[in-house]
Amino acid sequence: MTFERTEVTQVQLRTLNLNIVFASLSAVGALLISMNAENLGQVIVLVLGVVAAVLAVRGRSGGHHYRLTLPSLVVASAVWIFGVLALDSASASFGISVVGTVVVFQLPRHRRAAALGLVALVVVVIAVKTLRTPEDVSGALLEYPVGSLSVAVLGVVFATLNHMVSDLIAELERARERDAELAVARERVRFANDLHDIQGHTLHVVKLKVALARKLVHRDTDQVERELSEVHDLVGDTIAQTKELAYAQRRLNLSAEVENAKNLFEAAGIRVRVDREAPVEGETESGAGPGAGTPAGELLGQVLRETTTNILRHAQAEQVRITLSGTGITIVNDGVHETAPPDLSGLSALRDRVERDGGTLTVEQKDGRFLTAATLPQRKDDR
Repeated sequence: MTFERTEVTQVQLRTLNLNIVFASLSAVGALLISMNAENLGQVIVLVLGVVAAVLAVRGRSGGHHYRLTLPSLVVASAVWIFGVLALDSASASFGISVVGTVVVFQLPRHRRAAALGLVALVVVVIAVKTLRTPEDVSGALLEYPVGSLSVAVLGVVFATLNHMVSDLIAELERARERDAELAVARERVRFANDLHDIQGHTLHVVKLKVALARKLVHRDTDQVERELSEVHDLVGDTIAQTKELAYAQRRLNLSAEVENAKNLFEAAGIRVRVDREAPVEGETESGAGPGAGTPAGELLGQVLRETTTNILRHAQAEQVRITLSGTGITIVNDGVHETAPPDLSGLSALRDRVERDGGTLTVEQKDGRFLTAATLPQRKDDR
């Protein structure tokens, strides 16, 4: 919706710019015609110059560059030549000044050559006019170089302002396209992170349970059967979660994630303690609430799942403590090596998501212990 509103706004800006330029060119052209035209022929010629100027600006702003600009340049040049040499009208420079400025801006690689060519045309026409009136050279020089230049300045100013505004609108359009591309890239990263959470967590659990089953295969076949059954159920659940993720229907259950982490740690021989200081958003007082469908519950569940995977992968933990408060979750484990902390890219990605929701994600390693704490702002309607 934001991109659609931006696009509508840009179209409105472009239309407004064209309307303002058209109105300005028409008003100035009408004023010059009323002040300088002495007969019907001069009116027709000067009107053609104004029409050429309007069409050139329309072609530049509407994307029909050369289909309108080149014919307009021919007409404006003819108006300038005929207006000066045949009608003695310095106002004929208005059309050529607007069209010439548009042409110069449309030819960035040949801008200097185009500008020099237009100047040469103007100088030649004025020189011819001056040579044709040797009895009044000073008057011709005063009327055409000075008068035509004054009129031309107006045309150059209007065409330049239109060019600047059009470029600004084009830059807005390019910025909108870049924003759309960034949004797609962010969504791909989010999808990849969620897929990593699902698949990575499952693979670590499967690895642990298969290792346990191998140890018990000759001693406790019933336990082996239960472990393999859990592996089968876990793989099936992962397939279902992957499908839900693909259809944007995935929902994490915080209470289920706590229970799953507890069972996983115990299966790995790690003592687990779960403290509930207050129900997290989406949970009941007993902690047995759904915890799904709420942004806070889902995000905290992702933090717990990623932290569980990191503990099993990077630590030799003997004890883990999980604390749930009204606004967040804290996980502390021992068995941390006194070396540089491992690269926890999953938590780094989650930190960005937590901060976007107005919360904080703290990761600390100290005295052989590792702390992961996520807090989210409590909504007013949840208090």
